Amino acid sequence: MAAKAQKCPHSDAFTVISGKKSPSAPPTTGAFKRSKANPSNFRKFYERGDFPIGLEHDTKGNKIAWKVEIEKLDYHHYLPLFFDGLSEITHPYEFFARQGVHDMLEHGGSKILPVIPQLIIPVKNALSTKDTQVMCTTLKILQHLVVSADMIGEALVPYYRQILPVLNFFKNKNLNVGDKIDYSQQKRENLGDLIQETLEAFERHGGEDAFINIKYMIPTYESVMLN
Repeated sequence: MAAKAQKCPHSDAFTVISGKKSPSAPPTTGAFKRSKANPSNFRKFYERGDFPIGLEHDTKGNKIAWKVEIEKLDYHHYLPLFFDGLSEITHPYEFFARQGVHDMLEHGGSKILPVIPQLIIPVKNALSTKDTQVMCTTLKILQHLVVSADMIGEALVPYYRQILPVLNFFKNKNLNVGDKIDYSQQKRENLGDLIQETLEAFERHGGEDAFINIKYMIPTYESVMLN
């Protein structure tokens, strides 16, 4: 009688069984999963009617109708609140916060620099949502911030340890696939590209200590000032 064939211990490698997840496989960390953000202080102030703003429509779309001259606003009070709204993804809070920040940076001049320490936590909170839309919006804001007035870039260097870790995490992660990549690049919503642009802006406007501090937090970053 023929001997009974012995089953190879690795014979399941090419069967349906091999497609099943191993019971001992580590669970996914959810590292790139969006974090749920609490309602922002910006939303609370907006709903109470505490902002001197309204919505205006023109041929180019929506814009903020300011009820006071932007230059006369108390930047210590309003700019951190508008930055706090960058974590919002719901209309109209998202629109008013984003456009409000751009408007205030456009007209703030020397009023912006003293407020920098108050902007760091809202920026960190927005980036920490890991929401692609929120992160892209915040990166564009940071690029505007560093050129909005003299010394802003240098003033941000001490805060790289709070701002850059999440950028290092997402720097090489392309969150767009297929045809969406080209479309997102046209709209400047490719996260990897925006992170690179933001780091380059930090280096260009951050003074002599900028590069070494960026490199410390993001080892893969290469200087654009050496070319």
